[in-house]
Amino acid sequence: MQLFFALLQDINIKEKIQKAPNNEYEIGVFIGSILPFVVLVLLAYFIYRYNKNRINKE
Repeated sequence: MQLFFALLQDINIKEKIQKAPNNEYEIGVFIGSILPFVVLVLLAYFIYRYNKNRINKE
């Protein structure tokens, strides 16, 4: 249920960067926006690799 509410939240990245106290905040926002996609790609790769190795052993 928390995931559903997180997807509904409206996040304005430009507004956050303008209100940031320094430049390090901009880097954190960038990393935080890219990180979920990187995790999903890595998860998909490991699932693919696991299934490929399992099929080749049979």
